[in-house]
Parts: sequence; structure tokens; C-alpha cells
Amino acid sequence: MRHIAALVAGLLFGLGLIVSGMANPAKVLDFLDLAGHWDPSLALVMGGAIAIGIPTFALAKQRSQSLLGATMQLPTARRIDRRLVLGSVLFGIGWGIAGICPGPALVLLGMGSMKGLAFVLAMLAGMLLFAWAERFQAK
Repeated sequence: MRHIAALVAGLLFGLGLIVSGMANPAKVLDFLDLAGHWDPSLALVMGGAIAIGIPTFALAKQRSQSLLGATMQLPTARRIDRRLVLGSVLFGIGWGIAGICPGPALVLLGMGSMKGLAFVLAMLAGMLLFAWAERFQAK
């Protein structure tokens, strides 16, 4: 049942990204281009996500298990450190260059887009580089 629920949730999320325009790199770049042809329509998408996310996370924090019986795993870190800031800056730069972030990249990959494939390969390379750097620092 959990796998079916995960599949339905993933398909619904992907459909939402397509319908809202979040999977369209040109639309995302227009949203990020405040000094040019700014398209504010994605702000409504983000506002809707925040409006749904705030009460949903508040409810989730009160539970020890999900509706399907899985253990709740919510973030507990509260510290803003150099790693978080650096990672956020790198994520923002990558999003601003490509107009794609990880969720829409997977949608684009599923649609057979070469941009999606390039982004996912670059994302995997970055993840491997990060894992290598972590192991190197631990030694």
C-alpha cells in the first residue's frame, strides 16, 4: 500500500509541476529574472505550496506515524551553518543558470527531455563529488 501511495503522490506532484509551469525552465528563468521580463505567476504556486505546507507540517509534528503507519522522519536541525549557506547559494546559482531544480528535473527526464537528462547527470555528479569531499574531510 505504501508503494502505491508513494507512486500516486509522486505522479500527483509531477503533474502539479507540469500544470503549474515549474517544469518549464523558460518560465522559471522568467520568474527569477526580476530585472527583465519578470513573470510573477510562479509566486502563486509557491504561495499555494506554503499555504498547504504550514498546516500539514504542523499536523505531522504532532504524529509519531504517518497515515500509512510509517515512522515520521521530520528534520530536527535548527543550526544555520556555513555548509547550509554554501549549499543554498550553490543550489540557487544552479537553479538560476538552468531554470531547473531536482523535482522538475525528474519530471523532464520522465518526459524524455535532454535538458532533464543533463541536469540529472550533473546533479548525480555533484552528489558523488559531495560524498567524496565528505569522506576526504573525515580522514
